[in-house]
Amino acid sequence: MPAQIENVEVIMQWLGAVAGLGTLTYAIYNMLLAQMRPTGRTTGSATQVLRTPYLVAATIIFIALGYMLWKPLPVQISWQARLVCLLVGALVFFTSLAIYIWGLFTLGMNFNASSGFGVRLHKAHKLVRHGPYAYIRHPMYLAVILAGWGGLLLYFTWTMLGFAIIMLGLIYRAYKEEIALAEEFGSEWEEYKHQVPGWILKPASIIGKLSH
Repeated sequence: MPAQIENVEVIMQWLGAVAGLGTLTYAIYNMLLAQMRPTGRTTGSATQVLRTPYLVAATIIFIALGYMLWKPLPVQISWQARLVCLLVGALVFFTSLAIYIWGLFTLGMNFNASSGFGVRLHKAHKLVRHGPYAYIRHPMYLAVILAGWGGLLLYFTWTMLGFAIIMLGLIYRAYKEEIALAEEFGSEWEEYKHQVPGWILKPASIIGKLSH
């Protein structure tokens, strides 16, 4: 790989590390704040699974495994292909982090941890329909999934490969959350679900919203 491209790769990877760890820290901070808010509707095993000690332990294990598996994949590609992967990966990765933060900021007091085992809403939970939630119902989950695959192209490590695959499980978590939201908001949720797609942006919808 030419030295200039290698330098760009190092810079992009360092920027990605700072942005990724910063986003993770911000998410953990908001998760801990959410633990202090009064609990509303819960489903499944949320009461047992979504306790602060369990969430902290899971986060520590997640970070530790990521550190141990941070080894390059045994993949050899031309420098031209690597450049393309670097540019595409960086674009997807940084854009996804921005969308995640946008979604987190938009949720505000409504943000809470959840899992495939159970969902916990706040006592004063509201159905958020603005910001990125005006375009798709699961912008933060989509952002995490895309960040995983963008990060894989950016870093080519076992950690990012595992993260990209595991985060596909967020599709199931989103399904469980939709059940809880349907129970909580009833017709309001059904109207929102009918108007806003779950995962795939509709160009006509975007143009229509922006024009207003």
